[in-house]
Amino acid sequence: MNSTLIHKYSQLKPSLFLVPLGLLLALVIALYSQHALSVDQYVAIQKSYFLQINATLSQFPVLIYNLTQLGDALIFLSLLSLFVIYAPKLWEALLSASLVSAIFSNVFKSLFAVPRPAAMFDPTSFTIIGKTLTGHNSLPSGHSITIFTILTVLLFSFMPTKLARKILWTTGIILAGLLLVFTRVGVGAHYPLDVLTGSIIGYISGLAGLFICRRYKLWNWINDKKYYPVFMVLFLVCFIVITGKVLHEPLLIFYLTLVGLAVSLYKIIYVYVKK
Repeated sequence: MNSTLIHKYSQLKPSLFLVPLGLLLALVIALYSQHALSVDQYVAIQKSYFLQINATLSQFPVLIYNLTQLGDALIFLSLLSLFVIYAPKLWEALLSASLVSAIFSNVFKSLFAVPRPAAMFDPTSFTIIGKTLTGHNSLPSGHSITIFTILTVLLFSFMPTKLARKILWTTGIILAGLLLVFTRVGVGAHYPLDVLTGSIIGYISGLAGLFICRRYKLWNWINDKKYYPVFMVLFLVCFIVITGKVLHEPLLIFYLTLVGLAVSLYKIIYVYVKK
């Protein structure tokens, strides 16, 4: 699988960045045309959409609250932990992409400083699921950046060769991603444009991670079994942290993550001992 991924990454072209950059430019132009580059107007033009989407999605509180947890890198990456053994090149790309996304998220959140919905609207006027967030870091959505960063790496790592399957695979990934990111509106944590902007930035982060992985050998040691004890410790730490989350909120997604980590921990110990 590793050689297949290396081949797929070698075929990626820089022109892939044109679409997301064009979407960001179009978004800025659209906001400018509506005089919505100020914080107050940015929030105002989205209020009705936010309330409508929030009212619709919050009818499924258990589902969207579980799904929105995938915006936590600890959860999403833990679910992919088994690929450390079977596709280390994927993890090289994921680590590079995650670093890029973390930088983008922190820089843009500090730069825009947009108040969360609960800081701008009466909290009783919409549904809040989970913790009430009132900070000034709404734009862009960090969860959305994380989700699309990881999905973008998966998109190109497992891209089929036939055109029809490529279309189906790409469409499925995008739709799944949009479903996941809009749960942030459903739980009352973000405005619609927060998650759309975060999705685009996440796509750019994912692409950047793939190109960094192709160009630089920062994480080649992942493929060396002598470093497996490092992952054993990391998996164990993640298992303990998520167990703490389960004790606080017994969500199905947390239990699934624990199962995934347990399997990965067993497999990596087995492979390491067997070597």
